[in-house]
Amino acid sequence: MELKKRQQRSDLLEVGIVLALLFLIITIYVPVAIWEEEKIFEDESRFRMQNLYDIEEFHNQLTGTYNSKFFEAMNLVNAARDSVIADSNFIGEQTILLGGANYSVDIPESFPVEFDTTFGFKKFRRDTISDTSVTLIMYSEELSRNDTSYIQLKNLSFMMDDPNFIDVLEKTPVERVELVEYYDTFVPDSSTYYCPLTKNEYNLKIIEEIKSLRVASPIVETYKEPRYLIFSFKANSHGMISDGTRSWD
Repeated sequence: MELKKRQQRSDLLEVGIVLALLFLIITIYVPVAIWEEEKIFEDESRFRMQNLYDIEEFHNQLTGTYNSKFFEAMNLVNAARDSVIADSNFIGEQTILLGGANYSVDIPESFPVEFDTTFGFKKFRRDTISDTSVTLIMYSEELSRNDTSYIQLKNLSFMMDDPNFIDVLEKTPVERVELVEYYDTFVPDSSTYYCPLTKNEYNLKIIEEIKSLRVASPIVETYKEPRYLIFSFKANSHGMISDGTRSWD
């Protein structure tokens, strides 16, 4: 009987140890997961605030004014970009018909590039380039004799105009891998105007007289959501952008 009781106590102790270990693991890893979730929302919110700010700046560039009606500003900027893509000559003073209304805009030549780099993710890719290597004989004044040079085929005509050019020895097809930089462009949409966490609109403040623009997080008090009974997801204000200065830099 005593042996049986001891076995029961031993079993309970083992269960207790296992539960304690599980609780320890939970208290270590769950908060980390919650912090990562908080960081994801914070990054996305700041990304949207930056896009909102940039839309207003583009609207100011095109029309000379900011626009407190964000969706109108966004649609006009996107329409200007679409127009330039459709017609590369759609530059300078133009009129855009949007929603039954005419908008006068002044589109700079740099606008399409600025749009794509502002609303785009910088990426790199490796391209295999087919080329031709040309072996030349050139007279070298430094060596006072003929010397061998290697160039790309596209530069051949330029080198043949050189008074030191003697002859072409060989043309050889070659392939090389080139690292290419490009932007994966996106078009801002209605989600830009809303905080991803609270779904509330961002606070947009414009003082046209002094050309002041501010975009701020709608979170003014600590935002909380329960997680796994004993934990909480918390978020404070995600910051603001005031006249180009970001509070999180």
